[in-house]
Amino acid sequence: MRLIHTADWHLGQSLHGQERDHEHGRFLAWLLECLQRERPDALLIAGDIFDSVNPQLKAQERLYDFIVEAHQRLPALHIVMIAGNHDSGGRIELPAPLMKRLNTHAIGRIAWLQSGQPDLERLLLPLPGSDGEIAAWCLALPFLRPAEVTGRQAGSDYMQGIRQLHEALIAYAEARRQPGQALIAISHAHLAGGSVSEESERNIVIGNAEALPAGLFPESIAYVALGHLHKPQRVAGQQRIHYSGSPLPLSFAEIDYRHQVLLVTLQGERLESVEPLPVPRSVDLLRLGPAALEAILEQLAALPDADLLLDQRPWLEVRVRLDEPRPDLRQRLEAALEGKAARLVRIASSYHGNGESQDGPSLPGLEQINPEQLFRRAWQENFGQEADEQAIADFASLLLQVQSNEPSDQ
Repeated sequence: MRLIHTADWHLGQSLHGQERDHEHGRFLAWLLECLQRERPDALLIAGDIFDSVNPQLKAQERLYDFIVEAHQRLPALHIVMIAGNHDSGGRIELPAPLMKRLNTHAIGRIAWLQSGQPDLERLLLPLPGSDGEIAAWCLALPFLRPAEVTGRQAGSDYMQGIRQLHEALIAYAEARRQPGQALIAISHAHLAGGSVSEESERNIVIGNAEALPAGLFPESIAYVALGHLHKPQRVAGQQRIHYSGSPLPLSFAEIDYRHQVLLVTLQGERLESVEPLPVPRSVDLLRLGPAALEAILEQLAALPDADLLLDQRPWLEVRVRLDEPRPDLRQRLEAALEGKAARLVRIASSYHGNGESQDGPSLPGLEQINPEQLFRRAWQENFGQEADEQAIADFASLLLQVQSNEPSDQ
């Protein structure tokens, strides 16, 4: 059996206010060609399909046009997609009855039966191989929000709720499968040891809770397709547990990432190989600096003249060191860029006054501070002491509710 694993498309994402629909369109066109060339049995999309819980219409059209076109080209292909922490689980599942006709399975959230047990059947999907017989069972685990896994036997313990759900689903899958059938998991989560991209990944660890242990996925699971971390990587050194990474850089922090999808080959119940398929970058990212303004202006002058259509020109970040504020900074940079093959999307300026050297520390901008850091600062200013663990956990839980558009019951 052959699978292609991808994640973190973030359709509808903008880069510092500039839309990236052209780049997403080019990636999806490439992925269609990849599917047609490699002819996998299934495509796994491990969450953060959209960039927000209320994606633009154009972003939704990109997804559904892709699914229809993939089915037309490969009628036997099965697609499994789960919601990530950027997605609305309800929105992902809304067209599920229609998508089933296209061999597409959309799992956005956990459902509970009247017995108080999770509905495990909807989270376990049979995947046929090239002969049409069931070759694997896919355990579909969308991003698990606290409201979905706490209460009942887990009480208010978020990590315990996650652990119990994993154990129940794995036991259910092992009871269902027949000899020779593989178990595959698809999950959107932060596993311990994963390398984080600070500027573009929304923190999903609750308060001081640690990231999830890789031990949640025992050896009986042949392959774990993960989403959330944008850097392609193995987890805990295990070839069977992978983040595919995002297909395009979502911030300048990811400028050197090798973006890819993964071609996974299974032989019976066992993993045979995981092969990266590099995603071509349709629009490049350029970063100049940090340097003094005059040096930056010289570098801008040396850029090639514009010979590309506007939506194909590289995105540009400029990092400037200043001795004092320059109200005309943007105007000078834009004037230097006139006629050049680059689009200025971010200016990061740092100041080194009060006798500090040019290499001394500079204050971070607001966009470099995450919500938890802002909360900690506000708490310190208002109460004169550090926020305790319970306050941080409560804030993180409320932040998740706001980000996922869920109503609070508190």
